[in-house]
Amino acid sequence: MEKLTAKEEEVLGFFWERGPLYVREIVELYENPKPHFNTISTIVRALEDKGYVGHTPRGKSYQYHAIVAEEDMGKKTLSSIVGRYFKNSYLRVVSSFVEDGNIPVEDLRRLLDEVERSQKDKTD
Repeated sequence: MEKLTAKEEEVLGFFWERGPLYVREIVELYENPKPHFNTISTIVRALEDKGYVGHTPRGKSYQYHAIVAEEDMGKKTLSSIVGRYFKNSYLRVVSSFVEDGNIPVEDLRRLLDEVERSQKDKTD
């Protein structure tokens, strides 16, 4: 899938938060000054062209919906960041968080215990 612009990510977030939406409903979600209908329509069509959004005909209009789940997008984005900035090493990512104090060692130990229990449950 193609990379998204910041505005495309923002609009996709509306679908994840609210579910299916019409373009006019997306425009209404913005504070004043609201973006022009055509601007949002262009962004939604770009999301559809990139495979993130689909539509359902409703009368003379279209109702759009997310095709990609937020969790799947998070995993894809994380994978891209790990590849680009950490040479595909998740160990480097975790080490970076521990070194920076973002993950206390106690939390890391609990996480390891949970993973070990989960792996054990799968083999039993």
